[in-house]
Amino acid sequence: MKLTKRAKAIKEMLGDKSEYELAEAIAVLKKVPATKFDQTVEVALKVNLEQATTPIRGTVSLPHGTGKSARIAVFCKGDFVKQAEDAGADHVGGDELVKKVADGWFEFDVAVTTPDMMRELAKLGKILGPRGLMPNPKSGTVTTEIAKAVKELKGGKIEFRMDKQSGIKGPVGKLSFEESALNENIKSFIDAIMHSNIKLQKMSNIKSIAISSTMGPGLKLDKNQFRQS
Repeated sequence: MKLTKRAKAIKEMLGDKSEYELAEAIAVLKKVPATKFDQTVEVALKVNLEQATTPIRGTVSLPHGTGKSARIAVFCKGDFVKQAEDAGADHVGGDELVKKVADGWFEFDVAVTTPDMMRELAKLGKILGPRGLMPNPKSGTVTTEIAKAVKELKGGKIEFRMDKQSGIKGPVGKLSFEESALNENIKSFIDAIMHSNIKLQKMSNIKSIAISSTMGPGLKLDKNQFRQS
């Protein structure tokens, strides 16, 4: 397949280097020929825990946010409605919001609910589950502290989980971020994953760590730089 001019430039820039220090990798992504939009930077880990008895999942509040304001839907009733609206939720409602989703509406990135609404949301499990939108107590999205949950999510709190291929990935900012901000966000993300399961603090259980941008290359990081002290 013939490479585009941009792809050729990226290939020449990378050369034969196979692993990078984090700061070096961020610098490379920033030097890649620009695009017309602000690309998302993503971190991807491959772990060696196919037989993990405890699902690997958790949340992390990125110190500099993701660069994108999450669209939050809050499923609640009564006094919680005003709390959600005052905190900045994008969509708030009870049974009517549940029906809207059941009819095929998905204009939100994160779903938050109060415990009393979980019975109704459980009926949407086959719709929300595959999209990664089902609220979960472990991620703080099933709670009576609605205002706190909404503010944290708007401030850059994201969820991570291991997929069926033993991979864990997530957005850690925009390419326009200062290098120091991306560095701090990436370290926070990786640190949170490693502390989510004691087995991940053993480097042999982490196969690889890589970062990439939307239209840029995937750069493998030297995982030993993240070794826990």
